[in-house]
Amino acid sequence: MITPEFYDNLTPSEAVALQKELRKKIDLSPLTKPIRYIGGADISFNKFETTVYAGIVVLKYAEMVVQAHASVTCTVAFPYISGLLAFREVPALLKAWEALTLKPDVLVLDGHGIAHPRRLGIATHFGLVMNQPTIGCAKTRLTGVYQEPGNHRFDQSPLWDKQEKIGAVLRTKPNCNPVFVSPGHKVGMEQSLEIITRCCGKYRIPEPTRLAHMLVNQERVKGGL
Repeated sequence: MITPEFYDNLTPSEAVALQKELRKKIDLSPLTKPIRYIGGADISFNKFETTVYAGIVVLKYAEMVVQAHASVTCTVAFPYISGLLAFREVPALLKAWEALTLKPDVLVLDGHGIAHPRRLGIATHFGLVMNQPTIGCAKTRLTGVYQEPGNHRFDQSPLWDKQEKIGAVLRTKPNCNPVFVSPGHKVGMEQSLEIITRCCGKYRIPEPTRLAHMLVNQERVKGGL
């Protein structure tokens, strides 16, 4: 198995082949142990540059009180290609994960889980590499079809790829665009949605990934000084 430290050396076709290999190992069994801490992970970068800023925030569940955080700045060579963004992002996120003083029981990533053409979004990819329960919560759709959910808080509709349910479209706040929730690894489909709803505050984006987004953008601003 090709490990993340070698992702920069892959061609796009080799990356797709690795995704197809990893897909066979996805486990969407519900998480059975209690969730004490939940993490949020995000990446910030300019698609035309090689510097990426990765950050993870760990919160108490479900109080959403920050307990720990870590951020790193890395240089990547793998190109910006839709459907293959994990090959730019996972190596940096692994460094942030290693720097955490407190590891979460489940990690929510700003991106997709199985709601991906090859079922290998960033959340699933990271979960498989680290054997870690993960959930994807993305701001935009990558693949699949759905009916627009109602305009009330927590209205939802399924996200389909042909006859396969690959996620849910969740309205976290009235009069705002929905988010796209899908299990990553070692978490069930309905469980993923339940966990995300419990992480929602007054903003459109659930607290774990919202705070991770703020963290990496702060680091990016520092890096530009």
